[in-house]
Amino acid sequence: MVSAKKTRVEITPESTHAFINRELSWLRFASRVLELAEDEEVPLLERIKFAGILGMLHDEFFMKRIAGLKRQVQKGVEKISIDGRTPLEELEACREEVLDQSKRLSGVFEMELRPALLETGVGIRAWEDLDDHHRADLTNYFKRAVLPILTPVAVDAEHPFPFVSNSGINLAVSLQEKKKERFVRIEVPSNRNRWVPLSDGTGYVPLEEVIAANLGLLFQSKEITPHLFRVTRAALGENGDKPEREIANGTMEPGSIIRQVTDELKARKFAGKVRLQVSKGTPRKMRQWLARQLELEVVDVYVTDHPLRIADLLQFRPDDRADLCDPPHTPITHGRLRNLQAGDPSVIFEEIRRGDILLHHPYHSFETSVLQFLRSASMDERVLAIKLTIYRTSSDSPIVQALSEAARRGKQVAVLVEITARFDEAPNIAWGRFLEKEGVHVSYGVEKLKTHVKLAMVVREDADGIRRYVHVGTGNYHTGTARLYEDLGLLSCDPELGADIAEVFNELTSSTPHDGYETLLVAPHTMRSRFIELIRREADHATNGRRAGIRAKMNQLQDPELIRELYRASQAGVTVSLNIRGLCCLRPGVPGLSESIQVFSVLGRFLEHGRIYGFENNGAPEYFIGSADWMKRNLDRRVETIAAVTEPTLIAEIEEILAVAENDNHSAWDLHSDGAYVRRRPKNGEPARPSQQAFVNLVR
Repeated sequence: MVSAKKTRVEITPESTHAFINRELSWLRFASRVLELAEDEEVPLLERIKFAGILGMLHDEFFMKRIAGLKRQVQKGVEKISIDGRTPLEELEACREEVLDQSKRLSGVFEMELRPALLETGVGIRAWEDLDDHHRADLTNYFKRAVLPILTPVAVDAEHPFPFVSNSGINLAVSLQEKKKERFVRIEVPSNRNRWVPLSDGTGYVPLEEVIAANLGLLFQSKEITPHLFRVTRAALGENGDKPEREIANGTMEPGSIIRQVTDELKARKFAGKVRLQVSKGTPRKMRQWLARQLELEVVDVYVTDHPLRIADLLQFRPDDRADLCDPPHTPITHGRLRNLQAGDPSVIFEEIRRGDILLHHPYHSFETSVLQFLRSASMDERVLAIKLTIYRTSSDSPIVQALSEAARRGKQVAVLVEITARFDEAPNIAWGRFLEKEGVHVSYGVEKLKTHVKLAMVVREDADGIRRYVHVGTGNYHTGTARLYEDLGLLSCDPELGADIAEVFNELTSSTPHDGYETLLVAPHTMRSRFIELIRREADHATNGRRAGIRAKMNQLQDPELIRELYRASQAGVTVSLNIRGLCCLRPGVPGLSESIQVFSVLGRFLEHGRIYGFENNGAPEYFIGSADWMKRNLDRRVETIAAVTEPTLIAEIEEILAVAENDNHSAWDLHSDGAYVRRRPKNGEPARPSQQAFVNLVR
């Protein structure tokens, strides 16, 4: 709370003090992930996983958010953020928070996780702690599998400092030769295992340590001093933002989107540098020299006590150590889909005609529901057409195979492939080209907008006429992440919903805007105005003494306009419960502003990814699910869809999902008005109620 001389400053919905900084809120999400790595109740290899996730989050944060702030500072931008900070102030605050988290991460990894792994016999061991036998084995491995592919690159008067690719691990090798010091850079090959197993199965050694210990086989110098460094580059380089800018301005040539995105991927390789990480013990002189060569400032240099590219811990999964992991989870087939006759593709459509089906992944199996829906459509002789959006999908996608099979069987198949999906551009281009060769009608996004919808539609000629069967999802059509991400899906053949979804696909493939949607909330057309209308309706109910309430679940909340509407609803007396996994710019619990708003975040073994929006509506509640968060980009710069859930049994299921999360006293963090998150813990004698385990039990 802001105060001066004991006089409280009133905070209004328009005040900068009413908002939490977006970047710092995102970093607080990273801090919650770090807490899971620090949690001794979490199985050891899961703690290792969360340490790797934090490294991945930091990498992405620098590539996207820090890079953006640095560009603003370099261009002299003085635009104030919604919470009243300049870009420089945001950048400095982010650096301070990242340094603190990195220090915590190093502490937990070196003081807890690494020693605990050693005790289990599958530890990450240091070269200096190995015996002669282990060292000899690793030296033989180095000679056989690593040495032939190393490329030492000198830096001297005749050799400029070499290009350093994004995220790779490098050795900065100092060679002392007859009173002259020479510098050589060696890139640690990414096509070798980062964690080299010891031959007797007693642990692993980081590849960079194996290389550093055997440099004598590469150089004849008597004094060889290696240090590790790593460079992080912006997700978009100086020219890397050109395709997105041209898309936004509508100035691209017809059919040029693939070429432009391909150019962007090439530009990203050479994008501007935003961070230099060096290993602990790297001399100041070496750090400063590397920073100069890379044209970075001293504040862009981060000394790390933990292994560089710690995100590689996500691949650290020793065999036969299930005792160090979470219990295995096997998704369950939805009760209404368990008795489908094998070999009869028509049965799933008969079941959907009996009533809508709500899916909750990964508790309900994605393979026996959504994938089965699409496979059945590809095989069923009555199916005439299949339409689908692909934002991200797996490398060996069975969904793509089902679409190919449908096209080979003569069905009309249309797929919208969003090839500007960040970091998935290349595989999406490849999938699009593969599907085109299979006879599928492929569209590559919509001009000016990113397509983020999660929709599938099957057109079938039933005995009583043509009917549309649809799937509305909150997550991608990705069989891999469907086992790891919490998401929701709706299978339906409701005529009005099907008609709206058909219009969405027509808009996506024809690039012709449509604004006559009846039931579906579609961004950027109707979604923002409809959500505002729903929030204001709850405020009106509360003002007039009627039942009012808002319950929502989403990944992120940042849109200033919707936040202000929520503040005004709270001031009118509306109770608001928000389950927000990641960043949240709304400040809850502020007297006179947001007293009736509760914000909490659930983190666990599965990534919370589903979106639910619920409005009490004076006892006639309305619930919606779909692809969009309450972010400005989702509402204004993307094609998104939110569908109403109308059947009473499904509404009851959604209310139970929200209630289970609200009652979580183990894996939920409450957001306080000062922006801090505090983890819930069971009271004395109270049983723990982790929501994700509760959902596992519920579906069984």
